[in-house]
Amino acid sequence: MVILGSTGSIGTQALEVIAARPEEFRIVGLAAGGGQVQLLARQALETGADVVAVHQATAVQDLQLAFYAEASRRGWATGGARLPKILAGPDAATQLAAHPCDVVLNGITGSAGLAPTLATLATGRTLALANKESLVIGGALVTGAAAPGQIVAVDSEHSAIAQCLRGGTAAEVDRLVLTASGGPFRGRTRAEMADVTPEQALAHPTWTMGRVITTNSATLVNKGLELLEAHLLYGVDLDRIDVVVHPQSVVHSMVQFVDGSTLAQCSPPDMKLPIALGLSWPDRTPGAAASCDWTKAASWTFEPLDDDAFPAVELARRAGRLGGTAPAVFNAANEECVDAFHAGRIGFLRILEVVEAVLDEHVEAVPREPDGAPTPDVGSTLVASSALSLELVLAADHWARRRARDLTATDPEK
Repeated sequence: MVILGSTGSIGTQALEVIAARPEEFRIVGLAAGGGQVQLLARQALETGADVVAVHQATAVQDLQLAFYAEASRRGWATGGARLPKILAGPDAATQLAAHPCDVVLNGITGSAGLAPTLATLATGRTLALANKESLVIGGALVTGAAAPGQIVAVDSEHSAIAQCLRGGTAAEVDRLVLTASGGPFRGRTRAEMADVTPEQALAHPTWTMGRVITTNSATLVNKGLELLEAHLLYGVDLDRIDVVVHPQSVVHSMVQFVDGSTLAQCSPPDMKLPIALGLSWPDRTPGAAASCDWTKAASWTFEPLDDDAFPAVELARRAGRLGGTAPAVFNAANEECVDAFHAGRIGFLRILEVVEAVLDEHVEAVPREPDGAPTPDVGSTLVASSALSLELVLAADHWARRRARDLTATDPEK
């Protein structure tokens, strides 16, 4: 196994799953941003990883010192500790993704996961994908690089769909149904969310996640990204994918078949189950997580999504219909707006307003003819799915971030 994003929520839980089953799994490489060198050093020495990659090249010296401190703490002689090779810099995780292994778990957050995703697919190895953004923004670029079955979903919703799809053929599938907890503001109107604080947005009722994904769950942007991911993973039209609010987060998603039956995957909310399944797919790992206790009374509820209060899902659906670089712009603008919200530059409702404005600008930009007219900003104009390249996706990502930063630099509403 190679774990990308090992110090994050998915990475740390994956390492717990692996540590409990040393006869099944062995870590050969770990990658992280470089902000938690002590944790990364501990993970590397505990797992015996051959290679460690850090995004921040400036963190190398601190990481080396952390290795020696951790070895000393374990009572190892300085010369006797086998320390891993270090890769450093923006391309380090991409280099590590090509390291010999059986499975690469991509748990990196955001668009930074795209290049490692493509590097993994190029090797032909299994990609356990927790970095939904790389699939969403890469679109046809990623699906075209993947062999059938090479990408295994780690998100709980998409793992649930994969499990339910075992119950019928592709021709028998009518609709996919993604469940959403509704986040901390479920039931509120748009007006009632005008004064939401960052602390309130991070108070998710069910899941413990990082800042970006927790905020995305509050705005429902995360569910919009998951809708696009489901479309790309399973080849189901966007119009045949629904979102339903399920506050208990026990039914992780469903598949409705043409004969009227619906299969649901149910388990208490615990990411270790989909992580374990992603690492060992298609085999299940005994005891990966607790199961539902059917001896106790319980109630599960479902309700429609309020698209007026939470427009993120329909905005994502629109970006998916446009295709090409539109999903990359949607994702990048949102990430910048999340940062602006937590920095106090914009209010909660402005996140989606700015994302929509940036997407509109990207779609409405008119390509210039090669007649001597000024060249538009690279990335500013929508590129079709058939013409995607890594460079064009990253250019659109960069442009969208810059435009979102411009629009959030000073918010007249604050």
